[in-house]
Amino acid sequence: MALQWFPGHMHKALKEIKESLGQVDILIEVLDARIPYSSENPEIAKIRGDKPCIKILNKYDLADPAITADWQAYLESERNVKTITTSSDNPANSKQIINLIRQICAQKDASAKHIHAMITGIPNVGKSTLINILAERTIAKTGNEPAVTKSQQRINLGSGIVLFDTPGVLWPKLENPHSIYRLASSGAVKNTAMEYDDVGFFAADYLIKAYPSRMQERYKLDELPASEIEFLESAARKRGAIMAGGRVNLHKICEVLLNELQSGKLGRVSLETPAMLEKEKLEMAEMAAAKVAAKAKRKQKFKEGSLTPDKKDRKEKRNEKREAQSQRMKKRRN
Repeated sequence: MALQWFPGHMHKALKEIKESLGQVDILIEVLDARIPYSSENPEIAKIRGDKPCIKILNKYDLADPAITADWQAYLESERNVKTITTSSDNPANSKQIINLIRQICAQKDASAKHIHAMITGIPNVGKSTLINILAERTIAKTGNEPAVTKSQQRINLGSGIVLFDTPGVLWPKLENPHSIYRLASSGAVKNTAMEYDDVGFFAADYLIKAYPSRMQERYKLDELPASEIEFLESAARKRGAIMAGGRVNLHKICEVLLNELQSGKLGRVSLETPAMLEKEKLEMAEMAAAKVAAKAKRKQKFKEGSLTPDKKDRKEKRNEKREAQSQRMKKRRN
């Protein structure tokens, strides 16, 4: 899928995060509860080291609660990581973050110094809304579009905690090819940067397999088609997404599907599970090994040259002549 993925201002923001990380006591990473792995910035993981980290699974009200519980257990198996679920419709739960910060940074909390926390997250994950809840006032600009926060700022939350807010940051390269589709399906990238049909097909394929009865009921289908194209065609007819001549408007029905997924009209849906991630990690490792082997083969082929037997024979004879000439010159010098 073609996507304008890593704009220049994000490169600058990532650099600023790296420079400021040494000044903070704890890192807070806001994830989308529907896609905890795909919304987790691997660049942050690289530079975090052993620094304590709270991973907030935001938009919990949109995610499958059973799968979210699996993700919490999976993420907390990593050293110095704690998780908490939050949503904009439950601000009281978000306030527990303050208590968790104090609990993790108990030694610093007992001193006269401020606890410095840094909050990060990809665009449109709900970071700014969460900051406003924690600060109990409108500090960060919010919006339904990604990349609203443009620069780093410091916010005194009171009670001895200073928060470093950072812009929503993506990363230069996606290793997992499925992640870009999940990010686009969840609304983490701007609509103008993605192809609705491409993403819609991916979402439809996953949803009819993971939530078959819900999809059949939502789109009022007598039976659920086996493939994503058949599902989209059937859903388009039910929703009136038809063009002149009776043709199905696939772009329109894909747009409808993605809008309903992102708004929660499809119910509480998660787009990935820890089991899926483990399987995909193995696939990525195999792909990486295959690339390394192919590169080594190309390098060896280039080194040997693409010689025919006749050319190879002539090359060997030339090398023999050069070697003989070299030996004669050595004898003359001696």
